[in-house]
Amino acid sequence: MKSKSILQAKTLIEVQFYDVDAMRVVWHGNYVKYLEKARCELLQMFDYNYLDMEASGYIWPVVDMRIKYVQSAKLAKTIEVTASLVEYESRLKIEYVIRDVETDAVLTKAYTVQVAIDMQTEEMQYQSPQVVLDKLAAYI
Repeated sequence: MKSKSILQAKTLIEVQFYDVDAMRVVWHGNYVKYLEKARCELLQMFDYNYLDMEASGYIWPVVDMRIKYVQSAKLAKTIEVTASLVEYESRLKIEYVIRDVETDAVLTKAYTVQVAIDMQTEEMQYQSPQVVLDKLAAYI
């Protein structure tokens, strides 16, 4: 899953009580929320957050996601979520690594794929719109 990163964002999250189960480990579904937080940080880095997407005439639904749980994140621990943009020409593919800050252990690996949908025609775009290429030009 390790691809060449075009742009990378990192965010720290302290695991809260409301995210864990009775065994004090993060419930598996909450990892999606952690990925989203890092993805939003990444999108903001190149000035194309969800409001910018909509303003440009496109929505970008997640059409594919894979999560590999390696170890559990635990209550009151701090985790670092790294989001790396690895594809942009026909879709946005973002790879993630979640690590325990204290031990540097890899807890989770994941990726998401988003595609552009023209808001007026509701048609999927097979190439990323020019606006994305323009916003990423400084990083490519």
